[in-house]
Amino acid sequence: MTGAVFSEDELMRSHPYVQPQVEAGHRLHGGFDAEGRYIPPRLLVRGPAIEQWTRALRARGGAPLPADSSLLAGIRYPSAAQQKLLIQEGLGQTFWNTLTITGRIEARGRILAEMEFPDLQRSIVEDISAMGIGHLGKGLLRAHGLDEGGEPEAGIGGHDVMWFALRDLAFGPVDFPEPEVPEAIGRPESLHQPLPGLSEGVSRLIDFLANLLIIEFRAERGFSMTETLLLDPDLFVERRAQAEHAAEIVRRIRQDEEVHVRSLRLYLGELRAVHFRLHSGAQLPGREVVDPLWEGLVRWATQDQPKLAAEQQRQILTQRIAAHPEAERVRRAFDALEGDPS
Repeated sequence: MTGAVFSEDELMRSHPYVQPQVEAGHRLHGGFDAEGRYIPPRLLVRGPAIEQWTRALRARGGAPLPADSSLLAGIRYPSAAQQKLLIQEGLGQTFWNTLTITGRIEARGRILAEMEFPDLQRSIVEDISAMGIGHLGKGLLRAHGLDEGGEPEAGIGGHDVMWFALRDLAFGPVDFPEPEVPEAIGRPESLHQPLPGLSEGVSRLIDFLANLLIIEFRAERGFSMTETLLLDPDLFVERRAQAEHAAEIVRRIRQDEEVHVRSLRLYLGELRAVHFRLHSGAQLPGREVVDPLWEGLVRWATQDQPKLAAEQQRQILTQRIAAHPEAERVRRAFDALEGDPS
């Protein structure tokens, strides 16, 4: 593989799998090599390309956006300890709902495979044809979208169906009603501030990429907790083998998502390293465009959003615990675990 310009066909190619991924009766994306190791989909060229663009960015004096999921290391509500208590007390619907909602939200990610994106080159001084951001509409975001929402027309599930498969492995047949799925999990549209001097389309694309990275970071924290609960020997005792296999599917999803985080950090790093051409004809360093936007998103994701999410969950869980035959005892035990990250 030479050069740093790739066709969409190249960026969509997968490794030659020895065995496809099939779980709980679902044909899923990705597959396994001769040693039984899981390999994510569409990484044959996309993975090395991201590495190549990253090396090129560093050679130009830039770097991927310096951020990781530790940004969102605050207490989650409910915590893993509280979730464990609820499952042990026969209130596993809360965890079941979490897995279901995650799958529904992942399905929405398929929109990345169908969206039309503005021509960034018109707003950027440097030639971006050999950069990752020059390939956003040439396969990169389409591949990301198919990772999330699969290819239902071909009968291949993505992360959405993987979450439903692992949920059903751990819980088995249940009669829980379908949970209500939040309309949006990113920063509210009302808080979007157009970047001065840039076209609305380009401004929204940069905001969209930054929001997507925050969502990926939040997902990583949640996926880690999910894996911990599924592997807890005190839980799912009668379905221990199935729960442990469900945790393995979570690990595969996390492996898939790693390339999403790596690529989004690359895109934002490339955007920080270029110069934007404003309506006035002036030029603005990318750092002055990306950094204020990112700082605002981080404030929202670490201060505003957790408080709102916790309050919403607290109301739901208060009602759910109240229906337990020993509600007062469970509530006291639940409240005693407030703030316990374990």
